[in-house]
Amino acid sequence: MGVGAGEGGYDLLTTAVAVVHPFQLAVPALVRAFCVVLCYRNITMAGVAWHYVLKFIITGKSCDSAVGKSSLLVRLTDQRFLANPDPTLGVEFGSKLISLPEENKVVKLQCWDTAGTESFRSITRSYYRGAAGCLLVYDVTARQTFVSARSWLADVREHADPHLTCILVGNKIDLCSDDGPPGPGKRAREVSTEEAELWAQEEGLLFVEASAKSGHNVEAAFEQATRDILDKIRRGVFDDARSPGVKLSKPSDTNLTLDADTSEGRCC
Repeated sequence: MGVGAGEGGYDLLTTAVAVVHPFQLAVPALVRAFCVVLCYRNITMAGVAWHYVLKFIITGKSCDSAVGKSSLLVRLTDQRFLANPDPTLGVEFGSKLISLPEENKVVKLQCWDTAGTESFRSITRSYYRGAAGCLLVYDVTARQTFVSARSWLADVREHADPHLTCILVGNKIDLCSDDGPPGPGKRAREVSTEEAELWAQEEGLLFVEASAKSGHNVEAAFEQATRDILDKIRRGVFDDARSPGVKLSKPSDTNLTLDADTSEGRCC
């Protein structure tokens, strides 16, 4: 279960202000700065806190059509579908608080959505460093995006933390026409669940199929990866004192519940 964007006034503004996208910076700088300060004050007063901060990257190649990385991020943070996003120029940023009751933990995810084109590849590699988690995304209706996932995985393993948790995400299952010829608005599936799952097992990856449009398995993908990272922390694989993608926080209220009404702490 997670906190939607804007609760406590933080996630929505973090996405809007910290995003690295020239077409989304229309709000005057002074107004943005005022909103951030005001929201920080509201967060402090509301006592919102978390146990860990985890850095995630979202990567994968875009071919003739996007694989949906930005739409997955917006679905996670804002609980809405971004139908026709602008191409990501460099990186975009979003954050999300998720609650894992069985772990008795509240975790803040800091997610960096990286461009899927070759022209930005040298730039996006720098954001891999220190990441604790990775969503490697492909389009189940575009086989070339799945084939390209191998080279993107190699890039991640070369530049990111060697203990990084990576989950392979087959996006756009809402478009699939598995039972016959494609109908209106549907496409033929080009990557079977079995093939993708087998490759994920061979590479030691977690695996899930999802839909940014419907929201199916989007939050579950992040939660599955987060649980794996927390397990690595317990086993000493990740050291929160030395791993840049894993930071231990000191919640002001260790009995924090995310169901509490935080409407008074909202801003803008």
